Amino acid sequence: MAIPPPDAARLAALNEHYAFGLSEAELAEFGPAVAATLASSERVEELYRASAPQAPQREWSEPADNPLGGWYVTTSVTGAAEGPLAGRTVALKDNISLAGVPMTNGSATVEGFVPSRDATVATRLLAAGATITGKAMCEDLCFSGGSFTSRPWPVGNPWDPTRISGGSSSGSAALVGSGAVDMAVGGDQGGSIRMPSAFSGTVGHKPTHGLVPYTGAFPIEATIDHLGPITRTVSDAALMLGVIAGVDGLDVRQPTELEPVDYLAALETSAGGLRVGIVTEGFARPESDPAVDEAVRAAIGTLTDAGLVAEEVSIPWHLDAMAVWNVIGTEGAAHQMIDGNAYGMNYPGLYDPELIAHYHRGRHARGSELSKTVKLVGLSGGYTFAHAGGAYYGMARNLAFEVRAAYDAALTGYDVLVMPTVPYTAPELLGLDADLDSYLPTALGMIGNCAPFDVSGHPAASVPAGLVNGLPTGLMIVGRRFDDATVLRVAHTFEQAVGGFPAPPALTTVGGRQ
Repeated sequence: MAIPPPDAARLAALNEHYAFGLSEAELAEFGPAVAATLASSERVEELYRASAPQAPQREWSEPADNPLGGWYVTTSVTGAAEGPLAGRTVALKDNISLAGVPMTNGSATVEGFVPSRDATVATRLLAAGATITGKAMCEDLCFSGGSFTSRPWPVGNPWDPTRISGGSSSGSAALVGSGAVDMAVGGDQGGSIRMPSAFSGTVGHKPTHGLVPYTGAFPIEATIDHLGPITRTVSDAALMLGVIAGVDGLDVRQPTELEPVDYLAALETSAGGLRVGIVTEGFARPESDPAVDEAVRAAIGTLTDAGLVAEEVSIPWHLDAMAVWNVIGTEGAAHQMIDGNAYGMNYPGLYDPELIAHYHRGRHARGSELSKTVKLVGLSGGYTFAHAGGAYYGMARNLAFEVRAAYDAALTGYDVLVMPTVPYTAPELLGLDADLDSYLPTALGMIGNCAPFDVSGHPAASVPAGLVNGLPTGLMIVGRRFDDATVLRVAHTFEQAVGGFPAPPALTTVGGRQ
């Protein structure tokens, strides 16, 4: 597709943007030189189109039965006849590409996009025998811990459909929690696997950063992007993690080599005698419900009854880590997710040019329809970037090493760290027209314990800790980087000790949001 050469007004705007100080005459002189460079872009497009994949023909439909609004679209893509996931149904969070099936990432700005490639996790699930039965709703560009910012509809909680299921992997947790699907893949940049799992009564595991390839998923910010399993049991989480983990050679978030681990087999090793650090700063936060803290402490007592040794540990960085995450999650995400049209630039890896172009057009045409959380990212992150040119982001990324070191230091004395996943049970769903004073706390008020581990990269799992006033809450278990197996061992020990996790009452609503 030919690129029109820039006119004088466009060159003048770029001159002002970059503060080049070129005169009108100098800009006119540059015009032909700029136009000459466009031939390379056009040739790159020609070469790319010659080898770019074509989307396969896969059948999909709008969901016929969607009482919680958890499905975006349904399908039935069957994998290998044999494998560890043969006969199991899986939902993909709708920021994960499944070729030939629409993906909206919960946002009007992405609506209408159909990927041409499968994400790496989708390829691995299918190779392991899974059947992918649909795309699960998620929050607008995945930037919310509530489940009311998603387009075209919100997602209800399987324990009480009038309440949030959590976010941003809202549909993934709601579908697993309600039994509509065996397991799901979620994404986590600030707690978005663990928080909906805690609110919806499922198991959610955020792997070590880089353990699971993010290739083919819509990014927020490369240094905090994670994909991982949401399941009903810890053994299923371990089974799925074993399938999707490992280097794919396309994602710079990953190390160049990873030793394979049989996470399911690791559950057979007793967690008895392991040391548990109870993070003092994870409890009695300003937003905490004392009843949730009490339920989580009771869950820790169950671990000690099962032979683990627990004691308090103070990690002051756990509180300050939120400031670090806030800068990365606003300035970094504004630069990559918004200005960079999701992928940004300047790193080797597999890009999705079709998604970049589609979202670029959609963002400019329908940006007014973005959620208030995404608009906050753009306004805040864009402002600080303009003020200091990215210096605050650079400071935050440097401080991330100190955040990681603080948790690493605590984990020299303990095998895992524990705390509440979320500080309260699921609040009521809001409408998109809610005032900002209600909107932002409902969307982001629960992330304080989760987001620090997206910065540090440590593995963290949420398991149901018990019910508070009839609603689930979560125990979060954190381990050493790339020691996901120990996290899952402790989670499995707790699950066995309580005799399995409860299921929600049967849903009485039918028809769903369609």
